[in-house]
Amino acid sequence: MSSLRSLALAALAAACLTAAGAHAQPYSGRDFDDDSGYGAQPRAPNLDDLHDALKLTPAQDDAWRAFAAASAPDGAQQARARSAQQMLPTLSAPQRVDLSIAAMEADLETLRRRGAALKAFYAQLTPAQQQTFDRQTLPRQ
Repeated sequence: MSSLRSLALAALAAACLTAAGAHAQPYSGRDFDDDSGYGAQPRAPNLDDLHDALKLTPAQDDAWRAFAAASAPDGAQQARARSAQQMLPTLSAPQRVDLSIAAMEADLETLRRRGAALKAFYAQLTPAQQQTFDRQTLPRQ
């Protein structure tokens, strides 16, 4: 029974690390990683296309730059995710779980930082621009 539990924990850890790597992907397209709708992992819109669609005013440029900077891929976090993937075969199941938890916590912090930047930028948009932003970042149905 304990070997089955260890196998399940190892599978969970691998899944978590795989998911963690997916969260670290840069903004590249306006769709989601899958078509499942709720719970799908977002890939935010191509920033150039979004910028053009929003028709930003010069007064909105600073907020845009902050949003774009927060949206950029975090090379250090991506390197940590790759390193963690390479370490998995050398770790015990409890170590893999701890590593997965640490990776998910780092991903959550990144998501919170990006979310705060998105909210600050969104607040600078006009209602029409907000509708465009919502439409451009909506997951595929």
